[in-house]
Amino acid sequence: MFLIGENLNVMSKKLADAFLLRDPDPVRKMAEAEVKAGMDMIDVNIGPARKAGPEFMEWIVKTVQEVSDIPLSLDTTNIEAMEAGLRVCKRKPLINSISARPERMAGLMPIAKRYNASFIGLTLSAEGIPRDANERGLFAAEIIAEAAEYGILEEDIWLDPIVLPINSQQVQIQGCTEFVAMLADLAPLCKSTCGLSNVSNGMPTHLRGIMNRTYLIMIKRYGMYSAIVDAFDNELYDIAKDKRPELEALVHRVMDGGSVDLSKVSEEEAKYVKTARVLLGQTLYSDSWLEI
Repeated sequence: MFLIGENLNVMSKKLADAFLLRDPDPVRKMAEAEVKAGMDMIDVNIGPARKAGPEFMEWIVKTVQEVSDIPLSLDTTNIEAMEAGLRVCKRKPLINSISARPERMAGLMPIAKRYNASFIGLTLSAEGIPRDANERGLFAAEIIAEAAEYGILEEDIWLDPIVLPINSQQVQIQGCTEFVAMLADLAPLCKSTCGLSNVSNGMPTHLRGIMNRTYLIMIKRYGMYSAIVDAFDNELYDIAKDKRPELEALVHRVMDGGSVDLSKVSEEEAKYVKTARVLLGQTLYSDSWLEI
């Protein structure tokens, strides 16, 4: 699986001062650490960047490229800042993201074409978050059709089903998973990706890793091409790179409705089984799901 590191983010407390003061050293060190951790791409997330957005994006892209030659995903809602970043990218970039909202497509698709950039098609419309897999499919079709009007190839579209926090949107997880399973038939030429860590957003920190890893196994089974992830979760990296087949087989058994006797598996395996049951909606989410 193709991994995009999420850690170069304007919300990072570790990097806040560096961003504010335009101090390149912490930014370079983070980029180098993500590369060392095995990431295939780095997501550069500057958020809305309402003040000095273009200058900020240009600076951070140039700073990262001083120490890394892997491709970049650029993440901002500021269209001028997005273009400023695309202009200085040395390798084919990825726009994160273009939703099915008319104003976002009209503002960003011409830029994607101009700079030969791929883009993440976010299955979100003016009406808001999709309710189920079918609405996700509808929004994806709208994005693909609009991109075709600009001559953008389907191979340059990375569809994102919008992973939502399970602690507040448990029922939405199944719709997201179902959409991933549909993708091979719906858009066989498109790639796919997601913000994996969103599934555990708002949960106690010590529980986030097991939730992220288990969900990765589930969507990986259905052919998810990539994921935006915590670059420093080594266990997640091993799963993504096919180094934990026994855990994948165990979660697949749960997905297929098979029974698992928790008294006969290891403590680690039991955690994956319990987490898979929550993600499948078999168990109601609570912060104590591993203790039940």
